[in-house]
Amino acid sequence: MRVVPNLYPAFERQEVVVHSPRHVRTFAELDDDEVAAVAAAWQARREAARAEGFAYVHALINEGVAAGSSLPHSHSQLVWLREPPPEVARETGDPGELLRELVVAERGPMRAAVHRAGRLPYETLIGGEPFELGEALLLLRDVVARLRSVEGPVPWNAWLHERHIELVPRLSVLAGVELGAGIYVNTVAPEDAAAALRG
Repeated sequence: MRVVPNLYPAFERQEVVVHSPRHVRTFAELDDDEVAAVAAAWQARREAARAEGFAYVHALINEGVAAGSSLPHSHSQLVWLREPPPEVARETGDPGELLRELVVAERGPMRAAVHRAGRLPYETLIGGEPFELGEALLLLRDVVARLRSVEGPVPWNAWLHERHIELVPRLSVLAGVELGAGIYVNTVAPEDAAAALRG
């Protein structure tokens, strides 16, 4: 496990978290100890960022070229921000409400559930009370493995917000309706997506 500066940062501070010394191509291949190390690294770097005056660390995983990844080795990125980003600031409501239906998997207090109004097929939320990052990342690994068994090695993005992780598989291309009007066309019913991931 290594955390290194991003060679091509788009922000004032941006880091790459290398998930394993083994050459693993997907987060789904990490073992429990490696996932725990990712959680520890994210938490330690968040504390370091706050100590240096950065109010928010945006932790994210881009897997696959279509999801924005340029490296074949499993990794994540940490973007240090002076304030919460607009999408986090816009969030309202309790994600717990969305985690009570269309549940795919559970681990301790954490649940993974297909989003009732997902933008793209198989969009999944992972969270619970109390929120436990290590357990949430283990669930993310498990859901990605399930997704790969259903759809193959699809590209995906995931990111951590304060109390949940969002997983967005990139099975559809965002076109003019999605990008221009903000109306997303999801071609897989959420009930069908949840059933497939549970199966």
